Amino acid sequence: MAAARPFRACSCFFSANIFVRRCGLHVRYRHREQLLSDYGTVTEEEVQRRKQLIHQSAERKAIIASRYKRKHPEVYVLQDSFLAPEFLEIVSYCTSPDAHLDGLLRYTESFSDKRIYRLPVFTEEFCRAFVEELENFEQSDMPKGRPNSMNNYGVLLNEIGMDENFITPLREKYLRPITALLYPDLGGACLDSHKAFVVKYALHEDLDLSSHYDNAEVTLNVSLGKDFTEGGLYFGDFRQDPSPVPSYIEVEHVGTQGLLHRGGQIHGALPIASGERWNLIVWMRASAIRNRLCPMCNQKPELVEAEGFGDGFTESAEDDVPETVDLCSLW
Repeated sequence: MAAARPFRACSCFFSANIFVRRCGLHVRYRHREQLLSDYGTVTEEEVQRRKQLIHQSAERKAIIASRYKRKHPEVYVLQDSFLAPEFLEIVSYCTSPDAHLDGLLRYTESFSDKRIYRLPVFTEEFCRAFVEELENFEQSDMPKGRPNSMNNYGVLLNEIGMDENFITPLREKYLRPITALLYPDLGGACLDSHKAFVVKYALHEDLDLSSHYDNAEVTLNVSLGKDFTEGGLYFGDFRQDPSPVPSYIEVEHVGTQGLLHRGGQIHGALPIASGERWNLIVWMRASAIRNRLCPMCNQKPELVEAEGFGDGFTESAEDDVPETVDLCSLW
């Protein structure tokens, strides 16, 4: 059996979709002088953060693995008991020989024509224990990485050791049979990697999230708690099929339940009015889809080395010489 191909990132990670919070915009890096002139040192810092990300993440993971004391070690290994009985019923249906889209839709709540679906995912008991574990980590003296360029508060789940025994089986065994029916055109049957993180919204911290699309073919967003008011999600057009007058819908969070949507669906989070909200986000990726076109730069991906699942790209089987770029050549 051939060895699994390593996952890669696209070189546009270091130049495209640099988020400028004060403007609420994603911008493209052309050269340092342009960036500093147009958007200031904060954007330059984000570019430098991305360049150092692989090494810094590996360092954090090593420290956390050796020093962090888990409060609920059981939550790091996925068990059926963590999952809502209704979710298990959906998975059972989707893995049956007669499963079809119309049958699956009877188990889910659909929103307009935007291919957004709500479904139960976890139990209340698991969500409570999971949030307690996240708070324990947040309050520790462990090094912490930002979930992404737009969220300042949250946890990268691969860094605390939740990828191999929790998120990966969740994607492969439970979510992929569902996404195969809902999103066949986006590689829903062959989602082979992910990026998973938890984001936190609270007063005096991150309150909302600007409009954006995800670096994913399919996204799962699960509301874990705690108590909060307002802060719903809004969804606009699919980025590859914009309309002259975009239409938006608002979708409320429901505790323990998740929303599945296309990664390219323009969306954002409205401000919370009170309390604290934690959400699990899983960006699921299909290399068979994104190897042809990077969703972030809309070009054939120029591959660079990456850690773990990278950004979900793989070297094409037909390539005699991998088109991998030396990171040092990018700056």
